[in-house]
Amino acid sequence: MKPAKCYWLPCAAGLLAIALTGCLSGSGGSSSKNQSRPDLSLAVLSSAPDQVSGGNVLVTIEGDPAVIEKELEQLEFWVNDQEVTPALVRTRNNQLEILIEGLELGDNQLELQHSRSGRLDQLELVNHPITGPIFSGPHQYPFVCTTVSELGIQPLVDTDGEMGFPVLDEGGQQIGLSKDCSIEPVVTFLYRTTGGAYRDLPTDGSRPADMARTTLTDGREVDFIVRREVGTINRFIYSMATLANLGDAPDTASTNNWNGRLLYHFEGGVAIGHSQGRLSGRALSPEALGQGYAVIYSTGNRTSTHYNLQVGGETALMVKEHFVKRFGMPDYTVAIGGSGGAIQQYVYAQNHPGLIDAGVPQYSYPDMVTQTIHIGDCELLEHYMDVTDKDNTLWTDTLSRRLLVGLNATEDYPDPFAGAKGLLGLSTAPGMTECIPAWRGLSPLVMNPLFGQAPNQDKMQPPGIMNTVQWSHYDDLRNIYGVDENGNPRTLYDNVGVQYGLQALVEGNITPDEFLRVNALIGGWKHPSEMVQEGFPFLGSVDEVLADPSKFDPWSSRNMNLSPDGVTPAPRTQGDLIAINAAYESGMVFDGQLDIPIIDWRHYLEEVLDMHNSHQSFSARQRIRNRMGHSDNQVIWFTDARPTILDDPEEPEPRDEFDQTWMALEVLHEWLMNIRANPDRSIGENRPAAAVDSCFNTQGELIASGADVWDGILDDRPAGTCTQQFPTYTTSRIIAGGPIEGNVFKCTLKSVDTALADGTYGSWVPTPGQVDRLKEIFPQGVCDYSKPDQGRPGA
Repeated sequence: MKPAKCYWLPCAAGLLAIALTGCLSGSGGSSSKNQSRPDLSLAVLSSAPDQVSGGNVLVTIEGDPAVIEKELEQLEFWVNDQEVTPALVRTRNNQLEILIEGLELGDNQLELQHSRSGRLDQLELVNHPITGPIFSGPHQYPFVCTTVSELGIQPLVDTDGEMGFPVLDEGGQQIGLSKDCSIEPVVTFLYRTTGGAYRDLPTDGSRPADMARTTLTDGREVDFIVRREVGTINRFIYSMATLANLGDAPDTASTNNWNGRLLYHFEGGVAIGHSQGRLSGRALSPEALGQGYAVIYSTGNRTSTHYNLQVGGETALMVKEHFVKRFGMPDYTVAIGGSGGAIQQYVYAQNHPGLIDAGVPQYSYPDMVTQTIHIGDCELLEHYMDVTDKDNTLWTDTLSRRLLVGLNATEDYPDPFAGAKGLLGLSTAPGMTECIPAWRGLSPLVMNPLFGQAPNQDKMQPPGIMNTVQWSHYDDLRNIYGVDENGNPRTLYDNVGVQYGLQALVEGNITPDEFLRVNALIGGWKHPSEMVQEGFPFLGSVDEVLADPSKFDPWSSRNMNLSPDGVTPAPRTQGDLIAINAAYESGMVFDGQLDIPIIDWRHYLEEVLDMHNSHQSFSARQRIRNRMGHSDNQVIWFTDARPTILDDPEEPEPRDEFDQTWMALEVLHEWLMNIRANPDRSIGENRPAAAVDSCFNTQGELIASGADVWDGILDDRPAGTCTQQFPTYTTSRIIAGGPIEGNVFKCTLKSVDTALADGTYGSWVPTPGQVDRLKEIFPQGVCDYSKPDQGRPGA
């Protein structure tokens, strides 16, 4: 939808009248001739009133359009008892948009006044600096600026910064420090070549011979020219891109070719902060820009920059706010993004209603923090099978390892350290579980304050400050989880009462003695304050291992609490209830609140033991059902990615499967238009025919669709067509009796006697000696997964 052909005249005396004249005329309604006091009010368009940033705000006047037109010459805007002239007035989609500048930091009062009737309405606004924060708490320091490496731009000087990135003059002399990495916005023009690349648009106004053309959603064919604006918001680098025309001025918002749709591209990866991050080519998504979408992006919404989704949500709100103030209100905002980019969609939809109107989470998880529950078990279980129980031949069979781990396992990809394990007399299997290629090293990254790092950390100022950083996810989120009495970040991981391999015991796939042994000796993780630096293969070299085999530690076992004698039960790890409660309260856990349409799309990668395991889509679905009573707002699509390419057997890569994302965006467009046309219907009732659970082959051709295609995963019905085509696996905690939701950090406990009486162990009737051993292993009791997480609010 194109904007109305009414534009703005900055700072003109009759700005409001000029902008409205003709734009709202003929809109109908009654002017109520005898009305002495116009019934008009203010509303903020660009943000919540208490979350304004950057010193300006976009507002609208609400009321009868005829009354607005009649009274417009008498309307005035006052900020903190001073009359102000709007910096910009425009109409878009028959709605007045007014940009008010001059807000002070902190509390502000914006009034709409009438020359005869006095004050008509007022808004209390809270303005925050463009560097943030708004609600995420104190900024993380030290913080590495990357505007130089990413953009070639030195950050602005902040002489008050106690630590920051050195700002140099042309002679290389330091002239100050930038604590928050701020730069002035920069506009560049690019064009898409017929060969599928971006190049700088010539500055002389000429049209390159290799410029591509593109077709917009309204059918127009235009030159593929992109206006891109980059700058810093909330300390991170943002990008705003729209199609432009040859000859557009940098300070003019290019909107003629904008189709009104705004795409927020979120990205994935894993990191623990302390860096401004890196820009991505996905900020210039040609598939979306070529149709006329505007595309916005921030390095603060890339989880390879940080995994603090409170900061990420805040950043997304601020970036969208500034897009809206610059370009106008979009018809709707849709999001795409994979892995951590998918997580952000679920979490932000829950935490920040109105930020996005629909989303395509790709190869998703419901959230990040609940992945640490079962992934924190990976190294513990692999160490148990490789080392502690190395004489048990069961673990030399790759598929048998699934009996404890739950995740997929295959012999098609050999363990890269099988030879080293063999030389050390350890147990090894011909293949791997998903724990090894996908998750190895993630537990220390979450827990070990000595292990992590940030790009360009050598540039942290002052020199040596990096040695004071606690490199862990727990520290990255200390504003959320809090710190203990010793100043250490509170922790989430807990395995007290977890009965590893319980399902395997009940189904007769491991013996009672094997069940008792693994649970006695599995152990847990040391407190981060007690951890030491990691060994090989995380740090060090093969030569160092050959000289000292103790440095070989792919399990991070040096940071485990293990049995001192192979008999005494090893200590389990206690999670911090304050931190767990905060994870829920802050919205870091996706609890199932979903008030927007979602098409959860994933390319099926179980064959290559990819970390984006397929059951996660259904984990999200069950959470949604628990919270909403239905999952009508979520559609699940799978696209096959088999067979894989085996150029390097140690690093298998999926084939180039068909990308269903762009099809999903079109379905979501129809869905959103249905919602707009039928506001009295629910989101589910507005679903178009294509918004249905489906699975596709590698060419994107439909295999099956319908309400029953995923039967057998969340119910006891016979397996649906897609369920049969795309097997899903579980986790160590599901094997231990936990729910598919995967969101129990610290289970509620029941006594061993209760578990023996309520059928927890199936047909196994332990001997008196085995009962005594159970009670010795689980003195506090075992997990009762029929009860909520101990740390869950209200539990």
